[in-house]
Amino acid sequence: MKIGHFALANRFMVAPMAGVTDRPFRQLCRRLGAGYAVSEMVTSRPDLWKSLKTSRRANHDGEPGPISVQIAGTEPAMMAQAAAYNVERGAQIIDINMGCPAKKVCDKWAGSALMQDEALALSIVDAVVRACEPHGVPVTLKMRTGWCQSQKNAARIARDAENAGVQMIAVHGRTREQGYGGRAEHDTVALLKTLLRVPVVVNGDVATPEQARDVLAATGADAVMIGRAAQGRPWIFRHMAHFLTTGTHLAQPLVAEVKQLLLDHLQDHYGLYGEFTGVLSARKHIGWYVRALPGGEAFRARMNLLGDCALQLAAVAEYFDGLALRMDRLPDPGACSDAQAAQWETAV
Repeated sequence: MKIGHFALANRFMVAPMAGVTDRPFRQLCRRLGAGYAVSEMVTSRPDLWKSLKTSRRANHDGEPGPISVQIAGTEPAMMAQAAAYNVERGAQIIDINMGCPAKKVCDKWAGSALMQDEALALSIVDAVVRACEPHGVPVTLKMRTGWCQSQKNAARIARDAENAGVQMIAVHGRTREQGYGGRAEHDTVALLKTLLRVPVVVNGDVATPEQARDVLAATGADAVMIGRAAQGRPWIFRHMAHFLTTGTHLAQPLVAEVKQLLLDHLQDHYGLYGEFTGVLSARKHIGWYVRALPGGEAFRARMNLLGDCALQLAAVAEYFDGLALRMDRLPDPGACSDAQAAQWETAV
């Protein structure tokens, strides 16, 4: 599929996730089979652009294209300015955040709260498209199905956004009211595919190759966007791509491979954040990698006591070396029973 003039490597995308999809994580997912990755959201407020947090989010050093940056805000002129600012710093695609359900975002009427004010939402889309057009930069939109069950207006907003020049629309199959609870519905994506000419991407509750196959078949979507399912399993993209191409499953990764992937990820992570912040923010990634593994919970608890990069790296290496003595490959997701996990807590 294409976004504007950019042809993507495949139909599997990394969803923008605040605090997760930084440059090291995006690059790792791309290395492991994702065809496209969107940055975590960058604020549209100019007074915060030079902050350390925003500068890290806008860091694309060595990142393969197309480079997509998601922006969030509530004022059309400010959003247009933010788009231009990020294009100057290397963004090749600008994504508008109309899907974040976080209270601190929605309380400011940004993210999915924009879906309550369709006129404002369209004004923002129009302003951002106008700011990007002279640079040949496509604009995309990430949204939810609506604010709540009684206000599911994704189809109306999507049609207006397409008419304003948006060149791809991704839909998380929940309302803002649902947050991440319940089950995602994908009928809205199927509807949008009958209404729109631009690519439509399905997102929400797609965690296995079979689910990716089924949701693409059911909706006719052009691509699938993976968020939480990639946390601690960045190889999920190559597994999905292989399954959809061949109908067969790749073997679970070797323990030794995952050890090296995680160590490389941590080194890149420290390089972006520095030692103090890097060690703290790496804990969540380590926890995701080991959460379903034998002894993972005990290891995660011990990891939270370490405040030094070298100690963190050594502990990760030791854990996976111990695991490799007992198994060559990771167990299938969910295959480790509670009884097995309890047995391994003291063995690993």
